[in-house]
Amino acid sequence: MSRICELTGKGRQVGHNVSHANNKTKRVFLPNLQNVTLMSEKLDRSFKFRVSTQGLRSVEHNGGLDNWLLKTSDEKLSANALKVKRELKKANLAAA
Repeated sequence: MSRICELTGKGRQVGHNVSHANNKTKRVFLPNLQNVTLMSEKLDRSFKFRVSTQGLRSVEHNGGLDNWLLKTSDEKLSANALKVKRELKKANLAAA
């Protein structure tokens, strides 16, 4: 399973370990991913995602999963999150 946040698209970054002698060796910075269950208020269901801790804070800051999915571009979202976003759009059209 790849180390990519399903909601923000945040993935690994590459950098260097730098020794005291200024020797540089490649290293990888991995995102802090957590398995979380987020509740959709409009769909009245919960969904499981693999989200970075920064992504989880962003979702809470934007007022929950529904607002986050509707505001975020499709390129950043995973296939699972896109499916939930489509369900949300259908629920909004049916309610209107």
